[in-house]
Amino acid sequence: MSRFIATTHSGSLPRVEALDRANEERGRLSRDGILPGNAADVDYDRIVAQSVDQVVQQQLDDGIDIVNDGEYGKTVVSNIDAHAWFGYIEQRVSGWQVFDHPQSAEEQVPSTRSALRLSAHGQRRDRIRFHDVYTDPTSGVRITKQTAFPRITGPITYIGQQAVSRDITNLNTALAKHPGVQGFISSISPGSASRIDNVYYATQEELIWAWADALHEEYQAIVDAGLILQIDDPSLAENWDQINPEPSVEDYQEFTRIRIDALNYALRGIPADRVRLHVCWGSWHGPHTTDIPLRDLIDVLFEARVGAYLLEAGNPRHEHEWQVWEDVTLPDDKILVPGVISHCTNVVEHPELVAQRIERFAKLVGPDRVIAGTDCGLGGRVHPHIARAKLRALAQGAHIASERLSQPSRSTLARNQQ
Repeated sequence: MSRFIATTHSGSLPRVEALDRANEERGRLSRDGILPGNAADVDYDRIVAQSVDQVVQQQLDDGIDIVNDGEYGKTVVSNIDAHAWFGYIEQRVSGWQVFDHPQSAEEQVPSTRSALRLSAHGQRRDRIRFHDVYTDPTSGVRITKQTAFPRITGPITYIGQQAVSRDITNLNTALAKHPGVQGFISSISPGSASRIDNVYYATQEELIWAWADALHEEYQAIVDAGLILQIDDPSLAENWDQINPEPSVEDYQEFTRIRIDALNYALRGIPADRVRLHVCWGSWHGPHTTDIPLRDLIDVLFEARVGAYLLEAGNPRHEHEWQVWEDVTLPDDKILVPGVISHCTNVVEHPELVAQRIERFAKLVGPDRVIAGTDCGLGGRVHPHIARAKLRALAQGAHIASERLSQPSRSTLARNQQ
């Protein structure tokens, strides 16, 4: 039978070696002020286009329905390692410089709505609790050492028109070979983008709203191109761990609501059903004992004007939170995209386990309102061969779940036989 539980993933996919080399070289040339316009830049564009075409085909071969460009077009500033996952946006805005040391929490500008402030990354409560683990290179917990720190020193202005246009063109060109297939492109949220140093804007709100203004242009371009916009915002959940000491839930909800308000402003004029929001508790492979429970965050997340939520549901710290949906009602105009495949383990999930995870959510919110996804991006977190095996297990599990969910329940059959 045909499968009706659709599949997707959270964005990042492992890069091919040629693209890794080209991306590293482009980052070096950009930092040296050589780009754009030289031969290496042209060669990079060619490699990215070819790689996107290949990764779209691979996703479809592996059974993924809603695909993306693997985030292959997002060049990062490699010496700002701690920000590598969103470092691409620093190449698409003006108003920032690199410094060799971070600001302290005491140096941060105040907020007009919240007394909470983010601590340094090294002062995360999970890292303090497991200091010996995070500082032991043999522990298996990978934390990249940061060697440079971006800082906002002038007005934030979007200058990434050419870059986002290239992302759009590459993905739409690849999709043109597969009529009817939906594609998405990820973009950072104002809240996550604003988690860098700032000495220009007078308040946190001014900084976040400046990011919202700049990012609106990227959001609009993606949606205008007929693609789904995925907002990546781990900050909504993982900021909790970076506030030390631990705040009250109520104070943190207000702190987070500021970021949701800015996101809604950045999404102005964009239909909610063209937007999905990816929220996670950070992608690092660590204990995560200080993660905020989903139950304490979900009502604030519902305030975002988006059509779908991608939430972690497959890793050992958050899988149990499927039970939240026994008490929480998913709004009628929303879709749930639970992560039924995790980025935090090299073990490839059995398709039967994937099916069971999907069925839990389908029975609580309705099978027509569930899309099967991944906890977080797989790129850089598992070996490329494991990543593809996980995506195939995702598709196989969705097929099993679709078959079972389409069959009448035993109680229904019994009633019909009476």
